[in-house]
Amino acid sequence: MSPPRSGTTSTEPTGDPYERPRSRMVARQLVRRGIGDPRVLAAMASVPREEFVPDDRRRDAYRDGALRIGGGQTISQPWVVAFMAQLLELRGTELVLEVGTGSGYAAAVLSELCAGVIAIERDPALADAASTRLDKLGYASVEVRTGDGARGAPDQAPFGGISVAAVAQNDAPRALREQLAPGAALICPVRAGDDERLIRIRDGGWEPFSAVRFVPLVTGDG
Repeated sequence: MSPPRSGTTSTEPTGDPYERPRSRMVARQLVRRGIGDPRVLAAMASVPREEFVPDDRRRDAYRDGALRIGGGQTISQPWVVAFMAQLLELRGTELVLEVGTGSGYAAAVLSELCAGVIAIERDPALADAASTRLDKLGYASVEVRTGDGARGAPDQAPFGGISVAAVAQNDAPRALREQLAPGAALICPVRAGDDERLIRIRDGGWEPFSAVRFVPLVTGDG
């Protein structure tokens, strides 16, 4: 895989009409809510979120919330994307698996933080669109696959991090847990009863984090 794009930012004017909303999003939605990893903040400031939403929602790209992207899917709230990336604690050398890539936005953010991303999307139309979009924007270190994300990508395992953008019932899929490298983290929203929150699994243990809302993780032929 090619090296990820640089996550560095510039203070020089660029003529980008979304630069100010993007910077405001980082300051107001991320920093104020505890996102402190400078590499994650730089990645969120670098990736053009407006390119990953429908054309008629571009003006809402940096709104503090999720946006629908079609196919019953959403692009997650910026804070959620940043928080999940921060929980992975990436060093820059890892191959990361992303499940439920949707528009490809979170995969682009992750690619700024690691050596490469395998991104799996169940919906063929969304997967094709995400792959085309990421290629056009220069995210050569992201490989988009169409398939059942709950099965992971065993041909590329073990992974230095796994991020799941769909809620699992009771626990993260076993196949994904088995594809983690020692010391690596799996971040997954899990629903137990009426409670839905992010958990981090690492070295057999798990930690609960913020309450969240995600679309369901569909497996098999469901």
